[in-house]
Amino acid sequence: MAKVAVVVKLKIKEGQRDEMTKGVMPGIDTAKGETGTQFYAFHHDAVDPNTVWFYELYADQDAANLHMGSEAFKAWSKSLMPFIDGAPEFSFLTPIGGKGL
Repeated sequence: MAKVAVVVKLKIKEGQRDEMTKGVMPGIDTAKGETGTQFYAFHHDAVDPNTVWFYELYADQDAANLHMGSEAFKAWSKSLMPFIDGAPEFSFLTPIGGKGL
């Protein structure tokens, strides 16, 4: 099975980046313990202080489904809602090659 990558762009409410970042950390800790989650990174946008990004890499689609379908992920996602301004933008990718893959 092919690896699966997900890129998520989130617009956050004005002045909420630091609080959003604090709220993200428990989810990163959870992802660290997921066997099929190979890479899980949270980024501040270098240009727009009201945009944050996630880059996720999973061993396969089953691992991605396990992460996104877990009760821990659902509860964590819900806890971030007060910081989010609008719908998230998701890109689902199939990695082909590169360093670190």
